[in-house]
Amino acid sequence: MAEKHVLLIEDEPNIAEAIRFILTRAGWNVTVEASGIAALARIAALRPTAVILDLMLPGRSGLEILAELRADADLGATPVLMLTARGQGRDREAAAAAGASAFLAKPFANADVLAALEAIAAPVLAGVAGAGKAG
Repeated sequence: MAEKHVLLIEDEPNIAEAIRFILTRAGWNVTVEASGIAALARIAALRPTAVILDLMLPGRSGLEILAELRADADLGATPVLMLTARGQGRDREAAAAAGASAFLAKPFANADVLAALEAIAAPVLAGVAGAGKAG
């Protein structure tokens, strides 16, 4: 089975730890990054299965990070779950326009984070798992 690795880009330590705990218990390897400035370099270095990206980060917004990620030929297909404390329609629209794979507004249920991550990562994990099979 392919390793399930998620990069969580979240600057609020309590939220990051709660999400890390939930996902680790579900079999995910979780790396946490608090800096918006370092986010793209971490994505490039780690090549995670998926990214959970907060909308409001210090240094760079999640939308800026997502737009640059989507413009990258190597990394642009990485699934991204966007999180925000502002769940207004315009935030959802901006996240969708920037290329978010899914969107959750804070506060959210633990099960919702896991379900959304599993849903956006499923095609990647299926592709990785299928690549090693003999036909």
